[in-house]
Amino acid sequence: MRARLSDIAQQAEVSEATVSRVLNDRPGVAPETRQAVLTALDVLGYERPARLRKRSAGLVGLVVPELDNPIFPAFAQVIESTLAQSGFTPVLCTQTAGGVTEDEYVEMLLDRQVSGIVFVSGLHADTAASHDRYRALIARPLPVVMINGYVPGIGAPFVSCDDREAAELAVAHLVALGHRRIGLITGPDRFVPVQRKVTGWRAAMTRLAGVAEVDLGPLAELTLFGVEGGKAAAGRLLDRSVTGLVCGSDLMALGAIRAARQRGLRVPEDLSVVGYDDSPLIAFTDPPLTTVRQPVTAMAVAAVRALVDEINGHAAPHSEYLFRPELVVRGSTAVAPAGAHVGAGTSNPHRPGTSALVIPA
Repeated sequence: MRARLSDIAQQAEVSEATVSRVLNDRPGVAPETRQAVLTALDVLGYERPARLRKRSAGLVGLVVPELDNPIFPAFAQVIESTLAQSGFTPVLCTQTAGGVTEDEYVEMLLDRQVSGIVFVSGLHADTAASHDRYRALIARPLPVVMINGYVPGIGAPFVSCDDREAAELAVAHLVALGHRRIGLITGPDRFVPVQRKVTGWRAAMTRLAGVAEVDLGPLAELTLFGVEGGKAAAGRLLDRSVTGLVCGSDLMALGAIRAARQRGLRVPEDLSVVGYDDSPLIAFTDPPLTTVRQPVTAMAVAAVRALVDEINGHAAPHSEYLFRPELVVRGSTAVAPAGAHVGAGTSNPHRPGTSALVIPA
């Protein structure tokens, strides 16, 4: 028990004696300190003593994509702990390829009479999907909140990272390092976050890099999300002599680095790579990845607060809350190689010096 007390005390930033007083429900502990200890119990996965358990305010569904991408477990962890602090019991529903679908999970959650549902990067982000499913939930009525993906006309709160600004931050960073042939790697264009990243990249490339709009097409590769998609797309862009890459996720960026190394290129000396998300452990890759950070904690807390307000009858504004991303500069970006021809043989028509791109003096 002593080791556990020490873990809880460290998490709550209090003494072990204080933890002991809270666990034994003794007086003399400030309410905010008591709550910090209880929150530490929840975060660390310890069960609260029976005397400290308050009656559950109900179940809340949390529907997330696969957990292979570490950004989704990061969202799930914050959402679950924040729900627990509000007295709700989270029910995690994880989608996998060929497994239970989002609609099937929703039916299961409705059978369990959940008080609300949080959707993270679900079908609401897919412009090719029918969004009547969400209108039906709201008409029940069932409170819902959606993260990263916006559907106009849906009466629910939406919480998103500003994907357009994220792409612009990445391009601005690379332009400041002297790069002009900056490629974009991201997912299928039917997804709202992808569309916004493309828009931001195109705007920054024309405004900051001086590239003509008509010349941007060959510099963008829309592919499958994940390491393999990033690797394949990077190979194609390296054939077009890019010196910098803006990627739609950290996993795609890792795939791009793998593609560069298989060609004998060095990152960042020959190719600079920027990711997106700032997933857990991404600072410890080789090289440490420069990326654009999603404010996961702020977004998740805002989503839960909006949902709890809805559940309690205090309707949150039915609009989109945009959160600002943050550029995190690490070791995968550097000054553009001077006069270097990156990626292809001498017969490549896109190499510097013969490119049709308009580069300002």
